Amino acid sequence: MAHPKRKISKTRRDKRRTHYKATAPTIAKDSVTGEMHLYHRAHWHEGKLYYRGQVLIDKTEEETAA
Repeated sequence: MAHPKRKISKTRRDKRRTHYKATAPTIAKDSVTGEMHLYHRAHWHEGKLYYRGQVLIDKTEEETAA
């Protein structure tokens, strides 16, 4: 198994890790509901699941039918 010949100093280790940064998620506003959500993700609003402005699942109809 490979192992280093010399200890890597904290400074050299930290210099290597400077490029690893956390990025803020990209947020979009739904044109129909006005809700803020992540891009390319479906989101719930008032019992309905929306994706790209269209209703995919409507929980309100299922609850009233039961």
